[in-house]
Amino acid sequence: MEKPFAFSNREFNAVRQKIRSLTGINLADSKDNMVYSRLSRRLRALKLTSFQAYLDYLDYHQGETEHFINSLTTNLTSFFREAHHFEQLAEYLHVHPEPLRIWCTASSSGEEPYSIAMTCAEARGSLNTNVKIYASDIDSRMLERAKAGIYPIDQVEKLSLARRKRFFHRGTGSNAGKARVVDELRNSIYFFQQNLLAPQYSLEPGLDIVFCRNVMIYFDKPTQEIILNRIVKLIKPNGWYVAGHSENFNHLTAIMRARGRTIYQINEKQI
Repeated sequence: MEKPFAFSNREFNAVRQKIRSLTGINLADSKDNMVYSRLSRRLRALKLTSFQAYLDYLDYHQGETEHFINSLTTNLTSFFREAHHFEQLAEYLHVHPEPLRIWCTASSSGEEPYSIAMTCAEARGSLNTNVKIYASDIDSRMLERAKAGIYPIDQVEKLSLARRKRFFHRGTGSNAGKARVVDELRNSIYFFQQNLLAPQYSLEPGLDIVFCRNVMIYFDKPTQEIILNRIVKLIKPNGWYVAGHSENFNHLTAIMRARGRTIYQINEKQI
């Protein structure tokens, strides 16, 4: 089947260069079909007839940048994904009853920060905990979905009955087939937009734990090092950096050490 828009290697490379300059994300050669599929929607929405016309439009219309980034960022997530991290978090919370600060750097549609919040509520025995949770993402659309805290019921039903009853309200009427996170849990999380490639982050140092899972795989090695060093500076000595299952930082012994499955503890003296 013939594609409605021509998409040359030159145009694909221009898209790759643009998204990398804006976000640091490194698109592989194999992502051309994904890029075509996602950006074709923008061409149709703007009534443009070619990718070159879209690239020109992007250069001269600053408001399109957000749509461009939102179109090309990947949002794969679920509640309690990589469950061992939340088991380790629960243990940490029992050992550390003091007030804590946790940052989820790539919250997507909210499942990860809400999983963190549920774990905190269970460990502390109350929905009103002394844990501050920050959740960021570069994708503004995903942040709005996360703030709303509304999910398809089949996604929520994968959780235990106890968690469904405690942390969700089942929708009725026009919201049938959906469930919403209870207000106390939603209000325990501060959502904000953050580009990890930005020279400065919105949070103050002194974080206890940072979840940055399956994020670094989208950046090349030099960019990973830049971002990782910025994040580590915000974490307390002996605090945790939680990575994804496909990420390995065991070689970075100058700044942190492995303490479990893709969990790293920040050294006392950071270089």
